[in-house]
Amino acid sequence: MTRVLTIALDGMGGDHGPETVMGGAEIALVRHPNIRFVIFGNEAALHPYLEKYPRVASASEVVHTDVAVSMNDKPSQALRRGRKVSSMWRAIDAVKEGKAQAAVSAGNTGALMAMAKVILRTIPNVERPALAAIWPTARGESVALDLGATVGADAGQLVQFAIMGEAFARVIFNLDRPTVGLLNIGEEEVKGTEEVKAAAQMLRDNGLSMRFHGFVEGDDIAKGTVDVVVTDGYTGNIALKTAEGTARLIVGYLREAMASSLLSKIGYVLARGAFKTLQTKLDPRASNGAVFLGLNGLVVKSHGGTDDVGFASAIDVAVEVASADLVAKIATDVEKAKGLTVPAGKEETQQRESEAVLS
Repeated sequence: MTRVLTIALDGMGGDHGPETVMGGAEIALVRHPNIRFVIFGNEAALHPYLEKYPRVASASEVVHTDVAVSMNDKPSQALRRGRKVSSMWRAIDAVKEGKAQAAVSAGNTGALMAMAKVILRTIPNVERPALAAIWPTARGESVALDLGATVGADAGQLVQFAIMGEAFARVIFNLDRPTVGLLNIGEEEVKGTEEVKAAAQMLRDNGLSMRFHGFVEGDDIAKGTVDVVVTDGYTGNIALKTAEGTARLIVGYLREAMASSLLSKIGYVLARGAFKTLQTKLDPRASNGAVFLGLNGLVVKSHGGTDDVGFASAIDVAVEVASADLVAKIATDVEKAKGLTVPAGKEETQQRESEAVLS
């Protein structure tokens, strides 16, 4: 019998709020008829879309909330104003309480990360969570992390990211031993920051069963040289936004070129199928949905500006990782590396720092 999964949705998150969330839920239900939703948000705002999408209405419980986290709120502001009462907080809390197996939000990334860490806490021996997403490549797909949860990371945190990213890749790609690479400015061992070089040394010398490839460069991401690309959140977020912008630029150039002359228009008609295939591969909506790894629960971040198709992709990711019990797999892997990456007491110190903004 197929397991029924419950996904908590932040109904007010993102640039388009309920319109995108409810439309995405409709698409996701077609793909996954075994899922149910708990949708948190303003009932008056959600009601028109419940009428528009009766399938979603019949598969959902709606919980009214008065507060929605703004896309411009600072994490500390969102925590103070939205603690226990916002749609974002309530969606994450549903995971903690066992009422949902994963939460999905298109809302403010910083606020989502801060709330998720305060509510769910990190897995033992994990210092900071990492944001991991699927990245289209020339040979298929890879996992990239961190994409913005931790701006700057020391060597131990990078090793943690590698361990968690490998577990994510095993689940998503059904691989026994994914290859893992550290993003650097060159493949040579002498290049890179001290933290990156130290992390590479730790991954090579500490008895982990990981298939560590070594350093990879920026162009290796698109090549698909490794299954998992590891970096800090600052560099990873820049790389992600650059790739998304480049994809949009290419699609724009193609449209301009195909409309530039009568012959070009005829050529487009003749090659329409090939162009549609290319456009599909370059569509960021297909790989939308990043997972906060390292928490005692699953939270998926959708791009704030996506549409219903993109939000449905984020729900797809939530369903996949929840079905595979990703949290337990990560906990097992980091336990094996206990003492390698986190000095005693350091994760507790970080937790107290994140909670201090509530006082």
